[in-house]
Amino acid sequence: MRLSTWLDTWKYPSILLISVGVTNIGAWIYLIALNLMLLDMTSSPLAISALYVIKPLATLCTNLWSGSLIDRMNKRRLMVALDLIRAALIVFMPLCTSMWQVFVLVFLVSAAGSIFGPASMAYVTKLIPGDQRPRYNSIQSFIHSGAFLTGPAAAGLLFLVGPPSAAIYVTAVAMLLSGLVLMLLPNVEGTPQGGEQAAKLSWSVVKTDLRLVIAFGRKQVYVMTIWFLYSLILVVIASAMDSLEVAFSKQVLGLTDSEYGLLVSTAGAGIMIGAFINTLVVKRAAPTFMVGIGTLGVCLGYLIYAFSHSFMAAAVGFVVLAFWLAFVNSGFATFYQANVPVEVMGRVGSLLGLIEAALAMLATLLFGAAAQWLSIPLVVMTGAVGMAVFGIMLAVCCLYGGRGQTSGSPAHLKDV
Repeated sequence: MRLSTWLDTWKYPSILLISVGVTNIGAWIYLIALNLMLLDMTSSPLAISALYVIKPLATLCTNLWSGSLIDRMNKRRLMVALDLIRAALIVFMPLCTSMWQVFVLVFLVSAAGSIFGPASMAYVTKLIPGDQRPRYNSIQSFIHSGAFLTGPAAAGLLFLVGPPSAAIYVTAVAMLLSGLVLMLLPNVEGTPQGGEQAAKLSWSVVKTDLRLVIAFGRKQVYVMTIWFLYSLILVVIASAMDSLEVAFSKQVLGLTDSEYGLLVSTAGAGIMIGAFINTLVVKRAAPTFMVGIGTLGVCLGYLIYAFSHSFMAAAVGFVVLAFWLAFVNSGFATFYQANVPVEVMGRVGSLLGLIEAALAMLATLLFGAAAQWLSIPLVVMTGAVGMAVFGIMLAVCCLYGGRGQTSGSPAHLKDV
């Protein structure tokens, strides 16, 4: 491929990837600095735990109606506005004098993020041709993995020269830069289609859109089955398992704080290696193959971790699951983009995100209660076995079911 051709092809995807990288590094700095700032303010571990409930709660409050907004707005402008809003909200966090003020701002930032995700997915699908999406998704997965390592490292450096509040301001700058970068991208919206594009957001519009999404789900049973199993394994059960990670590592495996930090670092190394290899093989593997095989690898890693009795065994499990996670995520993103009509992608993604958030909150509470009343090892091992059972089901669906639906054009609205 000639350089000029490559530049023409990847000019805008590269700009979008720069925005993704800046945002992800900023998000890691934000997460770590916010935890430290709130701990300094309250000295309460419970307050820190509450932070992790706010994000799914914000999703529950926004995603019922936000999809209707996303599909009727200019997505580039919406994404820019959401980045600028998040930057403005984050600026005020270090000025807060009470925990509840911080919680309100975190809720608003999380709500904007919940809207940004489906809007970004729809914009990417419109901007990037189908034959380029696998490579784009693999590079994006690599960037996410890189942020997993560079974000905390950058936060650590910032803490050496200033308080957590200073790192919060750096996050605000990162969000601002991301919004400015997004302004360089083109408008990909087509000509407004009369009624739907012009309709104002109302409860009747939301109800109509809900019926449309339900009709799509009934029509595309295979797509919804893949989504449900993927979400159940990689979002719902994984979130519940991750909530017990610290307790399992320290109370069951007997790791020190430094050993636990090293354990998490092994996951970062695994996901970086997996994401890099994924960028090399993505053109040779079907998205469903990557999801199916990758899911089995992730489940194997969780099983090794759950049944481990030493740091070394747990580290092997972390490396294995993190390595395959890059394949699953990029493969699923490509599958989703190929099988969900871009005209309803905002509505479908938002409603599915709402269901994910509700199930993840429920599973996390159930796992936490079970660990309290039974035992942490039993709950973690049971969760890993359950994940493996559903993982085998997903692999079978991906590798042997619905072959004709994984690479063609998505269903059109008239077919729904």
